[in-house]
Amino acid sequence: MIPGGQSIAGLAREHHVSRGAICTAVADLVPVHTTDHQDSSAPELPVTLDMPGKVADFLRMAELDPAEWAALDQGVTVRRGQGYTLRVSATSSVHCQLLARCQPLDGTPNAPAIPAQRKALREYANRVNTLGE
Repeated sequence: MIPGGQSIAGLAREHHVSRGAICTAVADLVPVHTTDHQDSSAPELPVTLDMPGKVADFLRMAELDPAEWAALDQGVTVRRGQGYTLRVSATSSVHCQLLARCQPLDGTPNAPAIPAQRKALREYANRVNTLGE
């Protein structure tokens, strides 16, 4: 059945052509679907998250990848009371990498955690973890 409700055989009779000719004409009008097009993934879009200033300060002293540096450099500083927040636009994978790099703020055997830094890390981790949901 052709869209419009008429059968292929009916169209063939109406136009005095073979059913094969109708099928070929219809097949030429239908867009080709390839698996290559369907399997290609869309590029990851940037997500804007607020990073506490204590986390941003720590990351600026760490060794970062170029994409991580770019995200921090392009961040917008927003003053908040005594401290600040850095509004960072980056892909979710870059946010996850930044979060992984600042895990020492949670404390290590050689350096105990500072409560304010630990809280800042927890806030950023909560924001990054919402991206995965």
